Amino acid sequence: MSQTHPATADDRPRSRRRAPSPKRGRRLRRGLLLGLLVVLLTGGGTAWWLYHGLDSNLKDGAVDLDRALGDEKNRPARQASAGDAVNLLVLGSDSRAGDNAALAGGSTDGARADTTLLVHIAAGRTEAVAVSIPRDTLVTRPACTGRDGTALPSADRVMFNSVYAQAGPACTAKTVEKMSRVRVDHLVEVDFAGFKEIVDAIGGVPLTVREDLHDRSAGLDLAAGTHRLDGTEALAFVRSRKGVGDGSDLGRIGRQQQFMTALLAEIRRQDLLGHPTRTYRIADSLTGSLTTDSELASLSALVDFGRSLDGIDPAAMETIMLPVEYDRVDPNRVVAVEPQASALWRAVRADEEIPASARRSPANGGTPAS
Repeated sequence: MSQTHPATADDRPRSRRRAPSPKRGRRLRRGLLLGLLVVLLTGGGTAWWLYHGLDSNLKDGAVDLDRALGDEKNRPARQASAGDAVNLLVLGSDSRAGDNAALAGGSTDGARADTTLLVHIAAGRTEAVAVSIPRDTLVTRPACTGRDGTALPSADRVMFNSVYAQAGPACTAKTVEKMSRVRVDHLVEVDFAGFKEIVDAIGGVPLTVREDLHDRSAGLDLAAGTHRLDGTEALAFVRSRKGVGDGSDLGRIGRQQQFMTALLAEIRRQDLLGHPTRTYRIADSLTGSLTTDSELASLSALVDFGRSLDGIDPAAMETIMLPVEYDRVDPNRVVAVEPQASALWRAVRADEEIPASARRSPANGGTPAS
């Protein structure tokens, strides 16, 4: 089996001057929005109730990034040359609270940021690149307020996903800003239980694996071949780190990228406009599982933001892993490797093409699933 580097789905150079291919992404988003509109309009007297329910889902737990991240002078400035470029921090939470506790591996206390992506949407909003930050990366955590309200001083060599556990999504955003000097404009967090509901709402996601995958701790048991994964199986696939490769978080990043591509393809394939009830179920599951920054914490704001991204084809979005190497003191952890990491962040800040050298990571995590 040929090995595919997990750091990127496509190592070919990316050009910001190529003609956009927005049709498939536009059809998906318009289908979702129009399908939701059909549900609301045909609901008669229940229209306000339906809208209010979705809107309330988003407002619960919204994060005020401007307040949490401090004065403007202490934050990275947006470069004037970036135009309407925007940076979105996406967190996948593995909290074991509430509905998440029933999922495989739910006996673990607390919460972790299981998946972290800094998505840079380029000026013109026709291209995007997502940078995966391995959760085992050792970072410097800035001073933050802990989940219990106590002050947390700055600390060196802290495992990246522990920042979320101790201080929540705002401190995670602050840590990303410190390590990258890239401004975080918006925040979106989705929990495991909500992820499961979204997959189940669309009837599962087809996925092909090239070898048997078994990980009892994650509840994963897949034979080689093509499967339609339900929500529980999908979670096991993206969470597993022992069933394939070297058992590291880096190998899991490759599987997460593979599944997200399959998920987007399945949503695009389905005629959601022709199934308004299913569309509402997806919208309800999605908004119910999301925590956003306060600027996106309304249905109208989220829809407006989605409309501004109509020119981006999800299938063309590039995904890159932060270049890392195994830590010399603790080989179970990784650290950002230079000069590749700085070159990556510099390109994101300047809204420029990512250099080829910054797309490769010395630590690659073994062989991904396919």
